[in-house]
Amino acid sequence: MLSNIGIPGLIIVLVLALIIFGPKKLPEIGRAMGQSLKEFKSSTKGLMDDINDIDEVDVKKEHKEIKEL
Repeated sequence: MLSNIGIPGLIIVLVLALIIFGPKKLPEIGRAMGQSLKEFKSSTKGLMDDINDIDEVDVKKEHKEIKEL
């Protein structure tokens, strides 16, 4: 959906945001969005690391069971 906005669409969105929020609030809003995105990415990375750790434990457990046979 966002991949086909293009430059004119981004300009329109920025102008509307400037009109709605004003020039003083835009930096604050941008900063808050950036921090939220950063937290989301780090949470996603943490979840993926946990999933990978669980997969490694399962593989080691299966490997140990096969060795015992």
